[in-house]
Amino acid sequence: MSNERKVDPAEVRDHIDSILGSYEQVFEKFFLSKFMGLNFDYLPHEAADADKDHLRVTFEVNEMLMNPQGSLHGGIMASVMDISMGHLLGKTIGMGITIEMKTQYLRPAKKGLAIVEGRFIKKGRTLSFMESRLWGSDGKLAAVATATWKMPS
Repeated sequence: MSNERKVDPAEVRDHIDSILGSYEQVFEKFFLSKFMGLNFDYLPHEAADADKDHLRVTFEVNEMLMNPQGSLHGGIMASVMDISMGHLLGKTIGMGITIEMKTQYLRPAKKGLAIVEGRFIKKGRTLSFMESRLWGSDGKLAAVATATWKMPS
């Protein structure tokens, strides 16, 4: 069975070369986020309702991120949702680590703009509970993840 979709080797090399010249091991600029082309938008926080804090991540689903079935690879979906929660935690509370994460895949996300939103379910001093949702270019919800995050003591 032949697959017509192909990753352009020159495009991949150019992409990686541009990342190698500009990445930093800090939020929003680390190698993996730049490789996936993630764009970060921290949405305003209202002091009266801290649960409104959330982070929107957008990126283009392209051949480099697709599985052989022509949709966004599930591991990439999980990674971007984990990043959305981790970066939000880092910006609002401080550094933390994922101690567990559950991902539910609802439908394929095809080529085009994907949107991911991470938010708090409950903030805590030592543990926080978070959620992330990923929508495909068709605007339909494609995946949901929930996670527990631990802040180092």
